[in-house]
Amino acid sequence: MTINCHGNLIDLTSPKVMGILNLTPNSFYDGGKFLKDTSILNHVDLMHREGATFIDVGAYSSKPNAEFVNEEEELKRLIPIVSLVKKQFPKLLISIDTFRSRVAKEAIESGACMINDISAGGLDEKMMPIVKELQVPYIMMHMKGTPQTMQSLAQYVDITKELLFYFSEKAALARSYGINDIIIDPGFGFAKTIPHNYEILSNLDLFKMLELPLLAGMSRKSMIYKTLNSTAEFALNGTTVLNTIALQKGANILRVHDVKEAVECVNLLAQL
Repeated sequence: MTINCHGNLIDLTSPKVMGILNLTPNSFYDGGKFLKDTSILNHVDLMHREGATFIDVGAYSSKPNAEFVNEEEELKRLIPIVSLVKKQFPKLLISIDTFRSRVAKEAIESGACMINDISAGGLDEKMMPIVKELQVPYIMMHMKGTPQTMQSLAQYVDITKELLFYFSEKAALARSYGINDIIIDPGFGFAKTIPHNYEILSNLDLFKMLELPLLAGMSRKSMIYKTLNSTAEFALNGTTVLNTIALQKGANILRVHDVKEAVECVNLLAQL
């Protein structure tokens, strides 16, 4: 099971870690922490040294009820940093967290090699044609509505069954555009209650029937800290527990704030 990132064949049979770089002032955990060039480059260097295969860069907070950011502002935040990081770390594999096709295109042209779309094309009908044109791996996440409305839409009869059907349809659509490297993300926390999140995690191994690489992104989310009556700041141990379960159930990529601990999960489970 491999994906092609600008000629680099990445084997996802062995799970990989994707480090998060938020360029937003309002992300739920590290908003505003990485807004200056020096702090950004230091953080990227640390994640790279700790074993991240990918760095996922985003400039639009997608937390519940996040404020709207227009396209020009997203580009202003994102593109100079992608160029800066690529110049400093030319071999680094950069993923772009965006649902906008123009942002995706300009970011790939600036050195990124993968698109991470929280809407799986649902918020921009031009996204899949652009991914086809760019010929890059495409992460498709499940979400209803927008970050501003999604939590009001968290209603399901059978959430696992509905997500499997959703991804079957989205994968077929992506393939009809000629997109070859597809990764699916069940979207923990997006239009889902805490019980929904744990039901998905419990059934995560069922998603392997889609025969597509699977990304799990639970790092420091409210499904952890609200369950433990804590905060995102103190959710690292809980994140490690849930990442371990996700790996045991077939996750191929862990998207995390804390790379070192996630890489340790991968390495320790590899010994079993």
